[in-house]
Amino acid sequence: MFSSLSKSVRQYMLVTFNYWNFTITDGALRMLVVLYFHDLGYSTLAIASLFLFYEFFGVVTNLIGGWLGAHLGLNRTMNIGLAMQVFALLMLAVPSIWLTIPWVMAAQAVSGIAKDLNKMSAKSAIKTLVADDQQGALYKWIAILTGSKNALKGAGFFIGGLLLSVVGFKVAVLMMAAVLAVVLIGSLLWLEGDLGKAKNKPKFKHLFSKSRSINILSAARMFLFGARDVWFVVALPVYLGSVFAWDHLWVGGFLALWVIAYGVVQGFAPKITGKAQGKIPDGSAALIWAGLLTLVTGLIAFGVQMEWQPQLVIVIGLLIFGAVFAVNSSLHSYLIVSYAKGDGVSLDVGFYYMANAMGRLIGTILSGLVFQMAGLAACLWVSFTFLLLTTLISLYLPKQREESGLSQLG
Repeated sequence: MFSSLSKSVRQYMLVTFNYWNFTITDGALRMLVVLYFHDLGYSTLAIASLFLFYEFFGVVTNLIGGWLGAHLGLNRTMNIGLAMQVFALLMLAVPSIWLTIPWVMAAQAVSGIAKDLNKMSAKSAIKTLVADDQQGALYKWIAILTGSKNALKGAGFFIGGLLLSVVGFKVAVLMMAAVLAVVLIGSLLWLEGDLGKAKNKPKFKHLFSKSRSINILSAARMFLFGARDVWFVVALPVYLGSVFAWDHLWVGGFLALWVIAYGVVQGFAPKITGKAQGKIPDGSAALIWAGLLTLVTGLIAFGVQMEWQPQLVIVIGLLIFGAVFAVNSSLHSYLIVSYAKGDGVSLDVGFYYMANAMGRLIGTILSGLVFQMAGLAACLWVSFTFLLLTTLISLYLPKQREESGLSQLG
């Protein structure tokens, strides 16, 4: 049955399968590291520092990775990412005495490079498999890929908490390395060799985008993801464990539910934003949804600061935040692929995800620092400020009628 499908559909399924498996291990590893080192008595700032290189090298990788993808082909950058994640997991499968902060930071650096090579390759590959005049289909496939990725990352959070409780840290990372090694072998055998390779090889100086719309969208994306990670990466799981006294399974389960629901909403984002009525989103949609998310975050921050039913506000409020954030993220993911040039698409997508990684880096550092100094409410107010900046930047995103490539869309 698989062989009867069209070539582009088979390639899309392979890319998505690779991305899904990688995403599960990435989410599980994140939860394993946060909970394991919190158990060892590390402060929130120290735990945040473990992810410093993960996020920093994500910035570098997205910038250079787009250039590599255009030169080598997206199949190679995806396979390199899978191989590096296997290596990163094996680096952590060492005796516990070796798991010092510098060693774990090094392993996380390898994992950060791997994750962003894989993500850039998957998102860019979709552009090469969908015709330029099928923007509605492009939006749908990007939403499905992004939504399913986040749902599986949520499952990864739960799996990470479960594995830590059942088999321990070392066995957990070995199991994940074995699964990804099998996925890598399949990818080497079946993924096309010239996927996403640019006809005209871009020079290294072309790494930085010259497109105004991509630069504006990238700036908005940076603050959007900084706003999420400033409370989500370290502050929230530590808060749930230390203030609410939730155990590993409860923490992993809640964060898994949050990210799974977030992913499901992303998958339905085209319907939510009006694609069923023939509407293709533009800068106006991104502005409206960024403003709504800013309002939601401000209300949550106020509720937490006033200590009004904190468990209710945090659990329900952050689920609402996740749903609105999901639509924002899905809109951005569509807009970048739509704005990107068809030949060498990975360059534009890579630059955009470089900004995404920069936001995550800023959010990760602040998540540990602000929480340690002032608590969760302060993290949420920083998130509110970042989202206000996202909204202001989104004012300058091009409207559909101004985009020649989008003006004919129905």
